[in-house]
Amino acid sequence: MAGFIVTRDVRAPAADVWNTLVDWPRHGNWVPLTTIRVVSDRPDGVGAEFVARTGWGPLAFDDPMRVTAWSPPEGGSAGRCDIVKLGRVVRGRAWFSVTPVPGGMCRVLWFEDVTVVPHAITRYGGPLVSVPGKLAFAATLRAMAREVESR
Repeated sequence: MAGFIVTRDVRAPAADVWNTLVDWPRHGNWVPLTTIRVVSDRPDGVGAEFVARTGWGPLAFDDPMRVTAWSPPEGGSAGRCDIVKLGRVVRGRAWFSVTPVPGGMCRVLWFEDVTVVPHAITRYGGPLVSVPGKLAFAATLRAMAREVESR
């Protein structure tokens, strides 16, 4: 498995950031070469399913996911969403939390622990997957924060 965690402070209320992060199709606004479509009846809550299509032309692949835990932030408490990755190319799990912090801000933590098929890529080259993954998710959270903060 290749794991990493990324943290980002956002100048916006936790509820606004949560609502932005769980608007799955919106992720395509920040993740390069990616579109997301919801494939379940409900787009939110435990059991929601969506597919991220990442790449370009024949190099694109589907990354199907299912929400396994859902707890929006309430009052001063953190919210957390857990996701399992069910694809042929990317498997594993991810979660993010959104925690209110003083000054009307919040802190987002994003965790990924994935295996890329063929498994030898992550078995022997975990850092080669983790480092670019961490950099990509840091850029994604920066772009998301810019969108939320500009509202």
